[in-house]
Amino acid sequence: MLKSSQPSIVIGDRTLDLARELLLDGRGDIVPLRPQAWAVLRLLAQRVGRLVHKDEILDEVWSDCEVTEDSLVQAIGDIRQALGGAGRLALRTLPRRGYMLVVDGEQADRPASASVTTSSMPDNAGRPAGSSSVPHLSIVVLPFTNIGGDLEQEYFVDGVTHSLTTDLSRIAGAFVIGRGTAFTFKGKAVDVREIGRELNVRYALEGSVQRGGNRFRLNVQLTDTETGAHVWAERFDKPAADLLDMQDEIVSRLANTLNAELIKAEARRAERLPQPDAMDLYFQGRAVLNKGIAPAVMARARDFFMRALALDPDNIEAAVAAAQVDFAIGSSSMADDGPAYFRAAEKALNGVLLRAPNHPRAHMLLGAVQIRTRRAAKGIAECRQALALDRNLADAHGFIGLGKHALGRGEEVEGHIQEALRLSPRDTRAFLWIMVVGMAKLMSCTNADLEALDWLRRSIEANPNFALAHFHLAGALAMMGDLEEAQSSAKAGLALDPNFSIRRYDVNVVFLSDNPVWLAKRKRFYEGMRMAGVPES
Repeated sequence: MLKSSQPSIVIGDRTLDLARELLLDGRGDIVPLRPQAWAVLRLLAQRVGRLVHKDEILDEVWSDCEVTEDSLVQAIGDIRQALGGAGRLALRTLPRRGYMLVVDGEQADRPASASVTTSSMPDNAGRPAGSSSVPHLSIVVLPFTNIGGDLEQEYFVDGVTHSLTTDLSRIAGAFVIGRGTAFTFKGKAVDVREIGRELNVRYALEGSVQRGGNRFRLNVQLTDTETGAHVWAERFDKPAADLLDMQDEIVSRLANTLNAELIKAEARRAERLPQPDAMDLYFQGRAVLNKGIAPAVMARARDFFMRALALDPDNIEAAVAAAQVDFAIGSSSMADDGPAYFRAAEKALNGVLLRAPNHPRAHMLLGAVQIRTRRAAKGIAECRQALALDRNLADAHGFIGLGKHALGRGEEVEGHIQEALRLSPRDTRAFLWIMVVGMAKLMSCTNADLEALDWLRRSIEANPNFALAHFHLAGALAMMGDLEEAQSSAKAGLALDPNFSIRRYDVNVVFLSDNPVWLAKRKRFYEGMRMAGVPES
């Protein structure tokens, strides 16, 4: 804690009162900051004019929780928004190194004179009394219970808890209580509402593992610590094979499922707020985006992300999500000028990676854009880098499969998609991965047309509201002589996207294979779409 003799610092029209731990505007009113953002600002203010390395900030501010560098980037964005105006220039980013607070070249021991008011004293760390101090997506993974007490599987149970804590910390914007703190509750009867108040988290994840014969059963439940209500529960039954392999698979599936469930929960919270902040709007947009790929869905999701960026131009997650919308519009042939959407997405993602070079989803989406713009090999490498940063990014495996398809290596596609499905079998984007396998088999040099039809039908079963899958199935059916069903499929696609055309689709096709058999099949596929009744232009 800073001593009362600590000075104040003027930053633009803001005053940073270190003695009372307040950030004040020009009228002397308190500017609210979340606890972690305040702690980062205080650390930088103690070293005005000096570089503070990223690792040092993470160790100092998040000493008792598991977070990624994205949490620091988000805190920096919150600080820049709070400083406002010219104050934004005072907080400088030194790429790949850290941050520096520069205030007219002065050192932190130079006091500033500023009148302040004390009518709205904070309850903690610069937050006005009565404001919520619980971070978005904050969670504690409580030690899982070993039912039956078999000591031989105790290491497995603890391993699931440890790994899940680490993997959940990779979720964008997540704040996860560290394992050391969480394990102090091991073997104790707990009240999740008390834990929520004690640890200042919104959610608690509890679980149990039981072995019966050659099978393991794992039960998990996510609880809202404010109300004590269950948000989500799931049961996993697995054969007792290699425990470490099973642990990895269970953790990956849990992390992917929890990602989607936590986003839904945060979006529901945000809907009840009269004045949602940038992250509230981001979670609402992500919840919409998870509903599928259709023009109305894309427009609504984009609106949430643009509103989030209007409130906080430095919001990394909203910028990545907005780029994902642009990529989705271009890659699903919703617009006449798909390449323009790819260019916009790539520009935004490159900007994000300058500020957050280890952002897994930004790397993955950049790779996806490269795959769709005739740089498939480079895009595959970006997706592999994303997986090195977050092994649970099932979508990255899906995009690698797309990249192999783009390179004309259709025989390799299914393996990558199967890995994506293994990691996240109920993923909201699984219909896209399945469609990629269908198209890869349709265009392959082997005779796999019937397999292609099976995969394309599976894609539509997974999501009947994705127009492009219907058009793909229509072209494939017509190629094989089933015009009646082909025409029915084309009509279903046009009902979802009346403006679709073969010309628009062709503009967005970026496959690189020069294999003559592959090129002949592509020509036949276009002819099949025409025969099915898909408009030329």
